[in-house]
Amino acid sequence: MSITSRIEELRRKHEILSNTVRAEQQSPASDSLHIVALKKQKLRLKEEITALTGA
Repeated sequence: MSITSRIEELRRKHEILSNTVRAEQQSPASDSLHIVALKKQKLRLKEEITALTGA
């Protein structure tokens, strides 16, 4: 897998997590611990994307 395709894959996963967090936050039965875990996953993905892009 090339670096470019890896970055694209990570960005897709990040976007999916963003949408999931948004939906969870709007849900009346949302679990704050689950939301925190999702946000941590998003952060890890963002850090990996940054490391791969050199930004």
